[in-house]
Amino acid sequence: MKFYTTTIFLLFISLTFAQETTEESNSIESQFDKIFRTSTTYKPKDTPKRYKVIDIQKYISLKENVLDSLKSSIKIISEKENLLKTERDNISKTKDLLSKTKSDLDIALQKENSISLFGIHLSKSSYNLILWSIIILMLTGLFYFIFKYTRSNVLTKEAQDNLLDVEQQFEQHRKKSLEREQKLRRQLQDEINKQRNS
Repeated sequence: MKFYTTTIFLLFISLTFAQETTEESNSIESQFDKIFRTSTTYKPKDTPKRYKVIDIQKYISLKENVLDSLKSSIKIISEKENLLKTERDNISKTKDLLSKTKSDLDIALQKENSISLFGIHLSKSSYNLILWSIIILMLTGLFYFIFKYTRSNVLTKEAQDNLLDVEQQFEQHRKKSLEREQKLRRQLQDEINKQRNS
C-alpha cells in the first residue's frame, strides 16, 4: 500500500516537474497524449477491442523521460526527507535545550530568591523576617539594659546622696554626742569638785 501511494505521489511530482523538460514535450501527460495521438490503432477482425501500436523509439523516449522524472522526484523527496529529519533532530535538540534552560532558570531563580543561613536555604522574606526579629530583639534588650543601667545609676546616686546625708547627720550627731558627753563630764567634774570642797 505504501509503495502504491509513494508511486502515485512520485508520478504526481514527476508530472509537475516534467513540465520543465523541453518545449517539445511540456509534461509527461502531454507526452502520453502525444504518443496516444500519433500511434496507430489496430483492431482485429473478430473482436470489438481496439489496440494502439506505439513506435518503439517514442516508447523508449517516453520511458526515459518518465524514469528521469521519477529519479529527480525520488531525489527531491529524499532530500526533503533528509531535510525533514534534520529539522526534527534540530527541534528535538532545541526542546532538550529549552527544558535544560528552563530547569537552569528555575534553579537560578530559586538561588536568587533564597539565602543560605547556616546551611539552610531560606526564602528572602523568611530571612528578612528572622533578621528583623533578631534586630528588634537585640534593640529591645539594649533598651532594657540602658533603662536598667540608668535606673541603677539614679538609685546609686540617690544611695550615695543618702549615704552622704547619713554621714553628715552621723557626724553632726557624733559632734553633738561628744559635746554632750564633754558637757556631762564637766558637770560631773564640777559635782565631784563640789563634793570634795564641801
